[in-house]
Amino acid sequence: MRILVVEDEQPLADAIARGLRREGMAVDIAYDGESGHEKASITRYDVVVLDRDLPGLSGDELCREILRSGALTRVMMLTASGEVEDRVEGLSLGADDYLAKPFAFPELVARIRALGRRSTPPVPPRLTAEQLVLDPASRTVTRNGEQVDLTRKEFGVLEVLLSAGGSVVSSEELLERVWDENADPFTTTVRVTVMTLRKKLGEPAVVETVVGSGYRVPTAGVVEPETDSVAGANTER
Repeated sequence: MRILVVEDEQPLADAIARGLRREGMAVDIAYDGESGHEKASITRYDVVVLDRDLPGLSGDELCREILRSGALTRVMMLTASGEVEDRVEGLSLGADDYLAKPFAFPELVARIRALGRRSTPPVPPRLTAEQLVLDPASRTVTRNGEQVDLTRKEFGVLEVLLSAGGSVVSSEELLERVWDENADPFTTTVRVTVMTLRKKLGEPAVVETVVGSGYRVPTAGVVEPETDSVAGANTER
Protein backbone atom coordinates (compact mmCIF):
# COMPACT_ATOMS: atom_id res chain seq x y z
CA MET A 1 0.00 0.00 0.00
CA ARG A 2 1.40 3.42 -1.00
CA ILE A 3 0.76 6.23 1.49
CA LEU A 4 1.43 9.98 1.44
CA VAL A 5 1.70 11.78 4.80
CA VAL A 6 1.20 15.56 4.50
CA GLU A 7 2.03 17.12 7.86
CA ASP A 8 3.95 20.33 8.63
CA GLU A 9 5.09 19.14 12.09
CA GLN A 10 8.17 17.32 10.84
CA PRO A 11 8.83 15.14 13.94
CA LEU A 12 5.21 13.92 13.87
CA ALA A 13 5.27 13.31 10.12
CA ASP A 14 8.53 11.35 10.40
CA ALA A 15 7.22 9.31 13.34
CA ILE A 16 4.02 8.40 11.47
CA ALA A 17 6.04 7.39 8.41
CA ARG A 18 8.39 5.19 10.45
CA GLY A 19 5.47 3.46 12.12
CA LEU A 20 3.61 2.85 8.87
CA ARG A 21 6.75 1.49 7.21
CA ARG A 22 7.06 -0.99 10.07
CA GLU A 23 3.54 -2.08 9.13
CA GLY A 24 4.76 -2.90 5.62
CA MET A 25 3.52 0.24 3.85
CA ALA A 26 5.45 2.36 1.35
CA VAL A 27 5.34 5.91 2.71
CA ASP A 28 6.24 9.31 1.24
CA ILE A 29 6.23 12.55 3.24
CA ALA A 30 5.40 16.16 2.40
CA TYR A 31 5.83 18.94 4.96
CA ASP A 32 3.57 21.49 3.25
CA GLY A 33 0.54 21.63 0.99
CA GLU A 34 2.37 22.57 -2.22
CA SER A 35 4.80 19.65 -2.10
CA GLY A 36 1.94 17.36 -1.08
CA HIS A 37 -0.01 18.46 -4.14
CA GLU A 38 3.01 17.90 -6.38
CA LYS A 39 3.59 14.38 -5.05
CA ALA A 40 -0.12 13.47 -5.27
CA SER A 41 -0.17 14.69 -8.89
CA ILE A 42 2.73 12.46 -9.88
CA THR A 43 2.17 9.28 -7.87
CA ARG A 44 -1.01 7.25 -7.37
CA TYR A 45 -1.41 6.88 -3.62
CA ASP A 46 -3.87 4.53 -1.96
CA VAL A 47 -4.30 6.86 1.03
CA VAL A 48 -3.26 10.44 1.80
CA VAL A 49 -2.98 11.26 5.52
CA LEU A 50 -3.59 14.99 5.51
CA ASP A 51 -3.28 17.72 8.15
CA ARG A 52 -5.86 20.48 7.62
CA ASP A 53 -3.70 23.29 9.03
CA LEU A 54 -0.88 23.43 6.49
CA PRO A 55 1.21 26.45 5.47
CA GLY A 56 0.68 27.70 1.94
CA LEU A 57 -1.83 25.41 0.26
CA SER A 58 -4.21 24.33 3.02
CA GLY A 59 -5.18 20.75 3.71
CA ASP A 60 -8.75 21.62 2.77
CA GLU A 61 -7.71 22.87 -0.67
CA LEU A 62 -5.40 19.90 -1.21
CA CYS A 63 -8.29 17.59 -0.40
CA ARG A 64 -10.40 19.38 -3.03
CA GLU A 65 -7.59 19.08 -5.59
CA ILE A 66 -7.29 15.34 -5.02
CA LEU A 67 -11.03 14.97 -5.52
CA ARG A 68 -10.94 17.08 -8.70
CA SER A 69 -8.22 14.85 -10.15
CA GLY A 70 -10.59 11.89 -10.20
CA ALA A 71 -8.02 9.65 -8.51
CA LEU A 72 -9.16 6.69 -6.43
CA THR A 73 -6.98 7.98 -3.59
CA ARG A 74 -8.69 8.04 -0.19
CA VAL A 75 -8.11 11.00 2.12
CA MET A 76 -7.82 10.89 5.89
CA MET A 77 -7.87 14.22 7.70
CA LEU A 78 -5.49 14.10 10.65
CA THR A 79 -5.77 17.30 12.68
CA ALA A 80 -6.00 18.89 16.10
CA SER A 81 -9.48 20.20 15.26
CA GLY A 82 -11.54 17.43 16.81
CA GLU A 83 -14.87 19.13 17.50
CA VAL A 84 -17.98 17.67 15.88
CA GLU A 85 -18.36 20.75 13.66
CA ASP A 86 -14.77 20.39 12.43
CA ARG A 87 -15.23 16.70 11.66
CA VAL A 88 -18.42 17.39 9.76
CA GLU A 89 -16.73 20.18 7.79
CA GLY A 90 -13.74 17.98 6.94
CA LEU A 91 -15.94 15.13 5.73
CA SER A 92 -18.10 17.59 3.78
CA LEU A 93 -14.98 18.65 1.87
CA GLY A 94 -14.75 15.11 0.54
CA ALA A 95 -12.40 13.47 3.06
CA ASP A 96 -13.09 9.76 3.58
CA ASP A 97 -12.16 9.73 7.26
CA TYR A 98 -11.22 12.13 10.06
CA LEU A 99 -8.99 11.39 13.04
CA ALA A 100 -8.25 13.98 15.73
CA LYS A 101 -4.90 14.49 17.43
CA PRO A 102 -3.74 13.08 19.74
CA PHE A 103 -4.52 9.63 18.40
CA ALA A 104 -3.69 5.99 19.10
CA PHE A 105 -1.31 4.71 16.44
CA PRO A 106 -3.00 1.27 16.13
CA GLU A 107 -6.25 3.07 15.32
CA LEU A 108 -4.51 5.14 12.65
CA VAL A 109 -3.12 1.96 11.08
CA ALA A 110 -6.51 0.23 11.17
CA ARG A 111 -8.24 3.21 9.56
CA ILE A 112 -5.59 3.50 6.84
CA ARG A 113 -5.88 -0.20 6.01
CA ALA A 114 -9.66 0.14 5.82
CA LEU A 115 -9.37 3.12 3.47
CA GLY A 116 -6.74 1.31 1.40
CA ARG A 117 -9.17 -1.54 0.77
CA ARG A 118 -11.63 1.00 -0.64
CA SER A 119 -9.07 2.63 -2.98
CA THR A 120 -8.42 -0.53 -5.00
CA PRO A 121 -10.53 -3.40 -6.33
CA PRO A 122 -11.55 -5.81 -3.54
CA VAL A 123 -8.71 -8.14 -2.51
CA PRO A 124 -9.83 -11.77 -2.27
CA PRO A 125 -9.50 -13.54 1.09
CA ARG A 126 -6.47 -15.51 -0.10
CA LEU A 127 -4.28 -15.53 -3.20
CA THR A 128 -2.88 -18.79 -4.48
CA ALA A 129 -0.63 -20.38 -7.12
CA GLU A 130 1.20 -23.72 -7.33
CA GLN A 131 0.28 -24.84 -3.79
CA LEU A 132 1.27 -21.36 -2.63
CA VAL A 133 -1.18 -19.44 -0.43
CA LEU A 134 -0.82 -15.77 0.53
CA ASP A 135 -3.14 -14.43 3.23
CA PRO A 136 -3.23 -10.58 3.14
CA ALA A 137 -5.07 -10.36 6.47
CA SER A 138 -2.55 -12.33 8.56
CA ARG A 139 0.36 -11.41 6.22
CA THR A 140 1.45 -15.02 5.95
CA VAL A 141 2.63 -17.14 3.03
CA THR A 142 2.62 -20.94 2.89
CA ARG A 143 3.62 -23.44 0.20
CA ASN A 144 2.62 -27.08 0.46
CA GLY A 145 1.41 -26.28 3.97
CA GLU A 146 4.81 -24.98 5.12
CA GLN A 147 5.19 -21.34 6.13
CA VAL A 148 7.56 -19.26 3.99
CA ASP A 149 9.34 -16.48 5.87
CA LEU A 150 9.47 -13.35 3.69
CA THR A 151 10.64 -9.80 4.25
CA ARG A 152 8.05 -7.05 3.91
CA LYS A 153 9.31 -6.13 0.44
CA GLU A 154 9.25 -9.74 -0.75
CA PHE A 155 5.73 -10.13 0.64
CA GLY A 156 4.65 -6.90 -1.09
CA VAL A 157 6.05 -7.98 -4.46
CA LEU A 158 4.38 -11.39 -4.22
CA GLU A 159 1.05 -9.83 -3.21
CA VAL A 160 1.10 -7.43 -6.18
CA LEU A 161 1.99 -10.24 -8.61
CA LEU A 162 -0.69 -12.59 -7.31
CA SER A 163 -3.29 -9.81 -7.28
CA ALA A 164 -2.60 -9.20 -10.98
CA GLY A 165 -4.30 -12.53 -11.75
CA GLY A 166 -1.72 -13.72 -14.27
CA SER A 167 -1.12 -10.36 -15.96
CA VAL A 168 2.39 -9.01 -16.40
CA VAL A 169 3.54 -6.43 -13.84
CA SER A 170 6.46 -4.20 -14.84
CA SER A 171 9.45 -3.47 -12.63
CA GLU A 172 8.40 0.17 -12.60
CA GLU A 173 4.96 -0.68 -11.26
CA LEU A 174 6.42 -2.97 -8.59
CA LEU A 175 8.81 -0.19 -7.57
CA GLU A 176 5.89 2.26 -7.32
CA ARG A 177 3.55 -0.05 -5.38
CA VAL A 178 6.02 -1.66 -2.94
CA TRP A 179 8.77 0.93 -2.39
CA ASP A 180 8.60 4.66 -1.69
CA GLU A 181 10.00 7.77 -3.36
CA ASN A 182 13.46 7.16 -1.89
CA ALA A 183 13.94 4.06 -4.04
CA ASP A 184 16.36 4.60 -6.95
CA PRO A 185 14.56 3.61 -10.18
CA PHE A 186 17.90 2.78 -11.80
CA THR A 187 18.98 0.19 -9.23
CA THR A 188 18.51 -3.58 -9.42
CA THR A 189 16.32 -3.52 -6.30
CA VAL A 190 13.29 -5.17 -7.93
CA ARG A 191 15.34 -7.80 -9.77
CA VAL A 192 17.25 -8.76 -6.63
CA THR A 193 14.07 -8.92 -4.54
CA VAL A 194 12.37 -11.16 -7.13
CA MET A 195 15.46 -13.37 -7.23
CA THR A 196 15.49 -13.91 -3.45
CA LEU A 197 11.70 -14.36 -3.48
CA ARG A 198 11.99 -17.14 -6.08
CA LYS A 199 14.67 -18.84 -4.03
CA LYS A 200 12.55 -18.81 -0.87
CA LEU A 201 9.44 -20.07 -2.66
CA GLY A 202 11.29 -23.08 -4.09
CA GLU A 203 10.52 -25.27 -7.09
CA PRO A 204 8.69 -25.33 -9.37
CA ALA A 205 9.24 -21.61 -9.87
CA VAL A 206 6.16 -19.47 -9.20
CA VAL A 207 7.32 -16.11 -10.56
CA GLU A 208 7.94 -15.97 -14.29
CA THR A 209 10.08 -13.34 -16.04
CA VAL A 210 8.62 -11.84 -19.20
CA VAL A 211 11.65 -10.45 -21.01
CA GLY A 212 11.36 -6.74 -21.68
CA SER A 213 8.04 -6.46 -19.85
CA GLY A 214 8.27 -7.55 -16.22
CA TYR A 215 7.07 -10.44 -14.10
CA ARG A 216 3.95 -12.54 -13.68
CA VAL A 217 2.52 -15.50 -11.81
CA PRO A 218 0.61 -17.28 -14.60
CA THR A 219 -1.33 -19.64 -12.32
CA ALA A 220 -2.53 -16.98 -9.86
CA GLY A 221 -6.02 -17.46 -8.47
CA VAL A 222 -8.09 -17.11 -5.32
CA VAL A 223 -9.27 -19.43 -2.58
CA GLU A 224 -11.74 -18.88 0.22
CA PRO A 225 -10.34 -18.52 3.74
CA GLU A 226 -10.19 -21.57 5.99
CA THR A 227 -11.30 -21.50 9.60
CA ASP A 228 -7.80 -22.20 10.94
CA SER A 229 -5.56 -19.64 9.27
CA VAL A 230 -1.82 -19.84 9.73
CA ALA A 231 -0.64 -17.69 12.63
CA GLY A 232 2.33 -15.39 12.54
CA ALA A 233 3.56 -12.47 10.48
CA ASN A 234 6.44 -11.83 8.14
CA THR A 235 9.16 -9.52 9.39
CA GLU A 236 11.66 -7.28 7.67
CA ARG A 237 15.18 -8.64 7.35
